[in-house]
Amino acid sequence: MLAEHGLEGLDARQIIDRLDAMPVAERPTDLVASVRPNEVVVTDDQQHESSVPMTSDEFYVSVAPYVDQTHECYFHSLTTCLGELQNASVGVTVTDDATGEVLIDEARQTFDNGFVGLWLPRGIDATISIEHDGRAGTSRVSTGGDEDATCLTSLQLTSPLT
Repeated sequence: MLAEHGLEGLDARQIIDRLDAMPVAERPTDLVASVRPNEVVVTDDQQHESSVPMTSDEFYVSVAPYVDQTHECYFHSLTTCLGELQNASVGVTVTDDATGEVLIDEARQTFDNGFVGLWLPRGIDATISIEHDGRAGTSRVSTGGDEDATCLTSLQLTSPLT
Protein backbone atom coordinates (compact mmCIF):
# COMPACT_ATOMS: atom_id res chain seq x y z
CA MET A 1 0.00 0.00 0.00
CA LEU A 2 2.82 2.45 0.78
CA ALA A 3 4.41 1.64 -2.59
CA GLU A 4 1.21 2.60 -4.44
CA HIS A 5 1.56 6.12 -3.03
CA GLY A 6 5.31 6.50 -3.44
CA LEU A 7 5.93 6.16 0.30
CA GLU A 8 7.60 2.74 0.50
CA GLY A 9 11.09 2.85 2.00
CA LEU A 10 10.58 6.29 3.52
CA ASP A 11 11.00 6.90 7.23
CA ALA A 12 8.33 8.70 9.27
CA ARG A 13 9.97 12.12 8.88
CA GLN A 14 10.19 11.73 5.10
CA ILE A 15 6.52 10.68 4.87
CA ILE A 16 5.42 13.61 7.04
CA ASP A 17 7.55 16.16 5.23
CA ARG A 18 6.35 14.95 1.83
CA LEU A 19 2.63 14.76 2.59
CA ASP A 20 2.32 17.90 4.75
CA ALA A 21 4.05 20.05 2.11
CA MET A 22 2.12 18.53 -0.82
CA PRO A 23 -0.30 20.92 -2.56
CA VAL A 24 -3.86 20.17 -1.45
CA ALA A 25 -5.02 19.50 -5.02
CA GLU A 26 -2.36 16.77 -5.39
CA ARG A 27 -3.08 14.94 -2.11
CA PRO A 28 -4.28 11.37 -2.42
CA THR A 29 -8.00 11.11 -1.73
CA ASP A 30 -7.79 7.38 -1.03
CA LEU A 31 -5.26 7.68 1.78
CA VAL A 32 -5.34 8.91 5.38
CA ALA A 33 -2.01 9.47 7.11
CA SER A 34 -2.24 10.26 10.81
CA VAL A 35 0.71 11.59 12.82
CA ARG A 36 0.86 10.03 16.27
CA PRO A 37 3.55 10.79 18.85
CA ASN A 38 5.37 7.52 18.15
CA GLU A 39 4.32 6.59 14.62
CA VAL A 40 2.71 7.61 11.37
CA VAL A 41 -0.34 5.47 10.64
CA VAL A 42 -1.25 5.23 6.95
CA THR A 43 -4.62 3.77 5.95
CA ASP A 44 -5.99 3.39 2.43
CA ASP A 45 -9.61 3.31 1.27
CA GLN A 46 -9.61 -0.51 1.55
CA GLN A 47 -8.73 -0.18 5.27
CA HIS A 48 -5.22 -1.57 4.76
CA GLU A 49 -3.01 -0.02 7.41
CA SER A 50 0.74 0.50 7.72
CA SER A 51 2.63 2.02 10.61
CA VAL A 52 6.02 3.71 10.38
CA PRO A 53 7.78 4.44 13.70
CA MET A 54 8.96 7.92 14.64
CA THR A 55 12.49 8.43 15.93
CA SER A 56 12.92 8.54 19.69
CA ASP A 57 14.43 12.05 19.73
CA GLU A 58 12.04 14.07 17.53
CA PHE A 59 8.39 15.03 17.86
CA TYR A 60 6.29 16.51 15.06
CA VAL A 61 3.57 19.04 15.70
CA SER A 62 1.64 20.72 12.93
CA VAL A 63 0.22 24.15 13.78
CA ALA A 64 -2.65 25.87 11.98
CA PRO A 65 -2.68 29.49 13.14
CA TYR A 66 -5.99 31.18 12.45
CA VAL A 67 -7.83 34.48 12.69
CA ASP A 68 -11.50 33.58 12.12
CA GLN A 69 -12.02 29.84 11.69
CA THR A 70 -10.49 26.58 12.88
CA HIS A 71 -11.39 22.94 13.44
CA GLU A 72 -10.97 20.44 16.24
CA CYS A 73 -8.04 18.08 15.80
CA TYR A 74 -5.69 16.12 18.02
CA PHE A 75 -3.59 13.82 15.81
CA HIS A 76 -2.66 15.62 12.60
CA SER A 77 -3.99 14.15 9.37
CA LEU A 78 -1.46 14.77 6.62
CA THR A 79 -4.05 14.29 3.88
CA THR A 80 -7.26 15.85 5.20
CA CYS A 81 -6.56 18.62 7.75
CA LEU A 82 -7.03 22.14 6.38
CA GLY A 83 -6.23 25.40 8.15
CA GLU A 84 -7.36 28.94 7.43
CA LEU A 85 -4.06 30.62 6.51
CA GLN A 86 -2.90 28.76 3.41
CA ASN A 87 0.48 29.69 1.91
CA ALA A 88 0.86 32.57 4.37
CA SER A 89 4.10 34.10 5.64
CA VAL A 90 4.36 33.73 9.41
CA GLY A 91 6.96 34.38 12.07
CA VAL A 92 7.46 31.35 14.33
CA THR A 93 9.14 31.26 17.72
CA VAL A 94 9.31 28.15 19.89
CA THR A 95 10.73 28.45 23.40
CA ASP A 96 11.50 25.59 25.80
CA ASP A 97 9.49 26.44 28.93
CA ALA A 98 11.96 24.80 31.35
CA THR A 99 15.19 26.32 30.06
CA GLY A 100 14.04 29.45 28.23
CA GLU A 101 16.05 28.30 25.20
CA VAL A 102 14.68 29.52 21.88
CA LEU A 103 14.45 26.43 19.69
CA ILE A 104 12.99 28.08 16.58
CA ASP A 105 12.93 31.76 15.66
CA GLU A 106 12.37 32.22 11.95
CA ALA A 107 10.08 33.23 9.15
CA ARG A 108 8.15 30.35 7.63
CA GLN A 109 5.39 29.89 5.11
CA THR A 110 2.37 27.79 5.97
CA PHE A 111 1.84 24.86 3.65
CA ASP A 112 -0.98 24.81 1.11
CA ASN A 113 -3.05 23.08 3.82
CA GLY A 114 -2.69 26.10 6.18
CA PHE A 115 -0.29 24.40 8.60
CA VAL A 116 3.31 24.98 9.56
CA GLY A 117 5.19 21.85 10.58
CA LEU A 118 7.57 21.89 13.54
CA TRP A 119 10.11 19.20 14.43
CA LEU A 120 10.80 19.58 18.15
CA PRO A 121 12.88 17.67 20.69
CA ARG A 122 11.01 15.00 22.62
CA GLY A 123 10.33 15.42 26.29
CA ILE A 124 9.75 19.17 26.53
CA ASP A 125 7.01 21.65 27.27
CA ALA A 126 7.25 24.63 24.98
CA THR A 127 5.51 27.86 24.03
CA ILE A 128 4.81 28.48 20.37
CA SER A 129 4.34 32.07 19.23
CA ILE A 130 3.21 32.93 15.72
CA GLU A 131 2.92 36.34 14.08
CA HIS A 132 1.10 37.15 10.85
CA ASP A 133 -0.20 40.31 9.25
CA GLY A 134 0.06 42.47 12.39
CA ARG A 135 -1.45 39.87 14.72
CA ALA A 136 0.09 37.36 17.10
CA GLY A 137 -0.89 34.41 19.21
CA THR A 138 0.69 31.83 21.49
CA SER A 139 -0.02 28.31 22.59
CA ARG A 140 1.69 25.64 24.65
CA VAL A 141 2.71 22.20 23.48
CA SER A 142 4.10 19.10 25.17
CA THR A 143 6.28 16.54 23.42
CA GLY A 144 6.91 14.04 26.18
CA GLY A 145 3.94 11.73 26.26
CA ASP A 146 2.65 8.90 24.12
CA GLU A 147 -0.70 10.71 23.83
CA ASP A 148 0.47 14.30 23.28
CA ALA A 149 -1.25 16.19 20.47
CA THR A 150 0.43 16.39 17.07
CA CYS A 151 -2.11 18.85 15.64
CA LEU A 152 -2.49 22.33 17.14
CA THR A 153 -5.53 24.19 15.81
CA SER A 154 -6.16 26.47 18.80
CA LEU A 155 -3.54 29.15 18.12
CA GLN A 156 -5.69 32.18 17.29
CA LEU A 157 -3.98 35.31 16.04
CA THR A 158 -5.72 38.09 17.93
CA SER A 159 -3.26 40.34 19.70
CA PRO A 160 -2.09 43.29 17.65
CA LEU A 161 1.69 43.55 17.55
CA THR A 162 3.05 46.45 19.54
